Amino acid sequence: LIVLLMAIELMLLAVNLNFVAFSHYLGDMAGQVFVFFILTVAAAESAIGLAILVVLFRNRATINVQELDELQG
Repeated sequence: LIVLLMAIELMLLAVNLNFVAFSHYLGDMAGQVFVFFILTVAAAESAIGLAILVVLFRNRATINVQELDELQG
């Protein structure tokens, strides 16, 4: 689960880098403004992901994604 969250963060950072590079190349500030929104979403995603991780570890005593394949109703 941690690797999955890290991969999502890496993708968001790559998008940020593209936004900054293209907005600098085009002389437009809109791409750099979008970066701040994406960073806010990434911070919220990290906080929610870590909260889910803590709850799963408390309930199942594992954070392995392969062992979390049961749905509880």
